[in-house]
Amino acid sequence: MSIVAPPTAAARRALHARRIGLLCGALTVLSFVSLAVGPAAMGPGEALAGLVGAGDAVTNTIVAEIRLPRTLLAGLIGAQLGMAGAALQGFLRNPLAEPGLLGASNAAALGAVVALYFGLAGTVFFALPLLAAGGAVTAMLGLVLLSRLLPQQQPFATLTLVLCGIAVSSLAGALISLLLNLSPNPFAAMEISFWLLGSLEDRSLAHVALAAPAIAVGMAVLAVNGRALDALSLGEDAAATLGVDLAAVRTRLIVGIAVGVGGAVSVSGAIGFLGLVTPHLARLWFGAQPSRLLWPSALLGALILLGADMAVRVVPTNNELKLGVVTALIGAPFLIHLMIRFHRA
Repeated sequence: MSIVAPPTAAARRALHARRIGLLCGALTVLSFVSLAVGPAAMGPGEALAGLVGAGDAVTNTIVAEIRLPRTLLAGLIGAQLGMAGAALQGFLRNPLAEPGLLGASNAAALGAVVALYFGLAGTVFFALPLLAAGGAVTAMLGLVLLSRLLPQQQPFATLTLVLCGIAVSSLAGALISLLLNLSPNPFAAMEISFWLLGSLEDRSLAHVALAAPAIAVGMAVLAVNGRALDALSLGEDAAATLGVDLAAVRTRLIVGIAVGVGGAVSVSGAIGFLGLVTPHLARLWFGAQPSRLLWPSALLGALILLGADMAVRVVPTNNELKLGVVTALIGAPFLIHLMIRFHRA
């Protein structure tokens, strides 16, 4: 009986690179298709002409000012949430972890709700996204300080961090409910509720310019800590033995997630479950090593969110479906599937 030798490290790297290339190619194709998809259907030639400004005035406006910002934001936000989910699952060694676990999403939503409640969103263009990003960063910095004040003995430091994150998330959710309850009129409450559902409708290139730097910084911070995540996958005691500064890594990851998620949620509203689903899909192709999952999870997150945004554009409804509703419809059954699988295991 012949014995098949395991693939060499070089072969594994080449396979990894090819699969990354396939995802990049798929994202490029889907991004171009996204420019042609919407209530006003157009062919690939028209979309390309509108992108470069060579079409008629209506086509140029639809492509460059409506669909291009949505396409860019869907890719950026999906990539950030996917990478943040992979980083958190590796750091916490919990397959059910996602950015909302540490309260970043709810804190960002609270900042945006404050802007809507006091009418700042209608008077100052950047008030809503800036307050949303500020809410996430403030909450996460508070989480860092709180986790440093509490006992740091392993393995309780990570559990303490998670419990503090749940407390931050619950507090932010309670304050959002309070503002909804105290909203001065039903129209304000409706505006807040719609924003909390998540959407990329009516976004412009100004929103892209606002979100992109925060997302880029957050993803860069997570990416450079990939090797530390690999060490943490062996356990915190083993990682400390290997020389990993657990407190510093914890702080960097929290800051990276806060900045990135704050930038993402500030322009899209709440987009749930994406950070939970994409790392599991990435593991099917790229294995379980945390550092090798970060960029595949980012690409898959971009693909999923871009596909979901295209879907809400073409569904024949009087009012466009909210993007957060679609991701929840996808993510909730997936979460149930995970829980059943873990129970059987």
